[in-house]
Amino acid sequence: MRYLLMTMLVVLVSRASIEAGADTPGFGEVGSYPVEQYQIEVFADGLDSPWDISWLQNGDILVSERGGELRLIRDGILLNVTVAGVPDVYTRSQAGLFEVQAHPRFEENGWVYLTYAHGTNRRNTLRLARARYIPTDEGAKLEDLSLLFEADAFRSSAAHYGGRFVFLPDETILLTSGEGYAYRHEAQRLDSHFEKTLRLTDAGKPPADNPFFDVAGALPEIWSFGHRNHQGIVLASEGIVYSNEHGARGGDEINIIKPGANFGWPLVTWGVDYSGAQISPYAETAGTEQPILHWTPSIAPASLMYYTGDAFPEWKGLLFSAALATRELRVVDPAEPGVTQFSLLKELDVRIRDVAMGPDVNIYVLTEGADGGQVLKITPNA
Repeated sequence: MRYLLMTMLVVLVSRASIEAGADTPGFGEVGSYPVEQYQIEVFADGLDSPWDISWLQNGDILVSERGGELRLIRDGILLNVTVAGVPDVYTRSQAGLFEVQAHPRFEENGWVYLTYAHGTNRRNTLRLARARYIPTDEGAKLEDLSLLFEADAFRSSAAHYGGRFVFLPDETILLTSGEGYAYRHEAQRLDSHFEKTLRLTDAGKPPADNPFFDVAGALPEIWSFGHRNHQGIVLASEGIVYSNEHGARGGDEINIIKPGANFGWPLVTWGVDYSGAQISPYAETAGTEQPILHWTPSIAPASLMYYTGDAFPEWKGLLFSAALATRELRVVDPAEPGVTQFSLLKELDVRIRDVAMGPDVNIYVLTEGADGGQVLKITPNA
């Protein structure tokens, strides 16, 4: 009984310290940017669960829908026909078609890359494929589709795939892979792709300079581990890679991704489980990375953008995180994340799935609403 009481006391003190420090590495008041400083227009309407928006060098704009369709915006018009040749996508709950991006040398090779869920209710996982993008008079099609990578993260659930990726300057790819909701025990294992950042060549192979390439028992694609479900990843100035990550009930994070780093999940977390049950008594421990900030309570971060444009010069160098639960763009200065944050678009009261900077350096967001999804364009108010 004495041991039990002491154990309970340690747990309660540890949890109290987490909750008391729920804003550590904390932030000040979250302000709202004056709405009169920007204007919003509907750029495209009538989308079904849009997930990602991407610009091609030929001027076409692609929008993925989680239900498995790839939509095309050409000359500012959302076409009625969908892009043909999309791979077979497993769709259920959060499973579906995720991100689409052009290869950095798209004008030479015509490649576009897609992430998506594939499989069955009993066994499904995350995939990365590429295909040649062929514009047509009616729309566009994908040809020469090839599967580049299939994650060793098979699950019977239909949630938390990660599925975001970014090209690095050497044309390798950093790909996020989530925990499938029910597989947190895989996060610290190096023989599993669950809850990892993966680094691949543009052909889907593990580069020989990956940190675990020659480690016995480890999967060579792993770049970092101990994540939960990172839904955004961006390359910023000076080669820094930022990622935002879903916690459970609280403990959402922004991290700086480093090769070989352990980000702690589920050994450390600033949040608790959805039921309110404790995940871990520790918010930090030796050998694990701390986020540059965490959001407790949760904002449910989706995609992440690093703004480099001149349309909003005061926003240059800031991180923009789409937020599902709090229905906003949460903006963070990575130079002082514990001090500077503000909120955009709360007045719309819609879930924001994706945020991106267009070639015109204006900001575009994908929204999810009861009446369908939209692409919204944010420009300065003259």
